[in-house]
Order: sequence, then structure tokens, then C-alpha cells
Amino acid sequence: MVNDPPLLRVDGLSFRYGPDTPTDALGSVDFSLHAGRFHALLGPNGAGKSTLFGLISRLLRIQQGDIRLNGLSLKQAPARVLQGIGMVFQQSTLDLDLSVEDNLHYHASLHGLGGKHRIARIETELSRVELLNRRGDKVRKLNGGHRRRVEIARALLHQPQLLLLDEASVGLDSHTRTQINRHIRRLCRDQGVGVLWATHLIEEIQSGDPVTLLHRGRVIANADAEQICRETRCGTLLQAFETLTSESPLDQGLVRPQGLQP
Repeated sequence: MVNDPPLLRVDGLSFRYGPDTPTDALGSVDFSLHAGRFHALLGPNGAGKSTLFGLISRLLRIQQGDIRLNGLSLKQAPARVLQGIGMVFQQSTLDLDLSVEDNLHYHASLHGLGGKHRIARIETELSRVELLNRRGDKVRKLNGGHRRRVEIARALLHQPQLLLLDEASVGLDSHTRTQINRHIRRLCRDQGVGVLWATHLIEEIQSGDPVTLLHRGRVIANADAEQICRETRCGTLLQAFETLTSESPLDQGLVRPQGLQP
């Protein structure tokens, strides 16, 4: 429930890649995400989405601000926080020459899962993404959509509370994108997983979704998609973005939903 304490809280997060970089990649970013919700992180390429994910997953060191999972600080207790997070990166990190099952066994071992419990978890998650019958296939034999499903299954093996997906549908056809989006929403509904879904594709967001709209490293809107449209008196999120930034959303790299006219 929205009234419950947030699962993820990002407080005053700022980051700059180097002293010679003219501007911050992120500047004073604040938002919260609740368990069981599909939360969209919307922004064009270069808005800072991947930088934010790098900080949450600790691939980048926090310079200013903090990230908390269930009130626990990532700076103070990184191992405990990361244990509660699953991650699907934009670029695939599967070993193409290993089987689907072996990729999952390796990842499970990193999280300390062993024996019958590991086998059961692998079977459960592969069944959930409808790939149990491909468990012995090498990853290179799978198409892009199936590889992404394997990555989602892998990220869920240790039963995290929060699932991060960084442009998880990039490079996939429209039908496959829709299937994966629906699957992630079912995880929110049925498993209570909190999801932070980074995207530049407007069509992946529904009217009731919480949205953090990121532009040039700053949060320019943070509310349900419908509320953002209402407060900007716009009919679509794409138009709301244009209103909030006074810039063309297409020039900024946001993708227009199919069928939407300029």
C-alpha cells in the first residue's frame, strides 16, 4: 500500500563522473518506491537513468545523498541492502557458451544458494518465465526475448524485494516487449516485488503507474502518470514532458507510442 513505509527511498542523490565534467550526471534526486508497485523511471537517453541504477547496484560509489532499502542505508550496510535487490542490466551479462541452467547455477552460488533449495529456485523461476524446457540449451541458441527472460529469472533466484530493470526491453520487438512488461507486472501483483523499470518508451507506462520523470539528471516530475498529465493539462506523458522541459521530447530521445500523432 502507498501509505506503508517505502521499500526504496532515494534521498538527495548527486553524482559527477569526474572533476573535469561540467555538470552532475545526477543532481539532488529524490523519490520513493513501494513494495508491489511497478514504478517507471522515465527519461531520454542521457537523462541519468543508468547512473542511478549504477549507484543503487553499487557499481558506482555514492558521492552525495543516500539510498535506503526498507530503511537500511546502502552506504552503511551495502551487503545487506544488495541481498534484497535483483538487477537486469541493459546489456546482457549471460555467458553465451553456458546452458541456461548453468548460468542460473553460477548466479545462485554467488548468493549462497545451494543443494535442493538452489535446484528448486531455478525450476520455479524458469517455470515462471516458461523456459523450463530450455534449461539445457546454450544461451546463444536463444532469441533476444528468451535471453531477457533468463536474466529476469536469474535476478529473482534469491527472492529479492526490489527488482531493477534498466531498459530491459531495448532491442526487442513490440510483442516481446509487451510480454515481458506484463510478466513484470504480474510479479508485482502476485509476489509483492517492487519494480523500478527504467525506460524511454512511453508505451510501456500505464496511467496509474508511479512515474519519476528524469531530465538532465534532475527529477522534473514524480507522481502517477495520470496525475502528471492532469497537473500539466496534457493529454499524454509525451506532451507533459514537452511542457515541463519546453523541449521537443522526440529531440530528447523519448519514443512516441505507436499511433500517437504529433
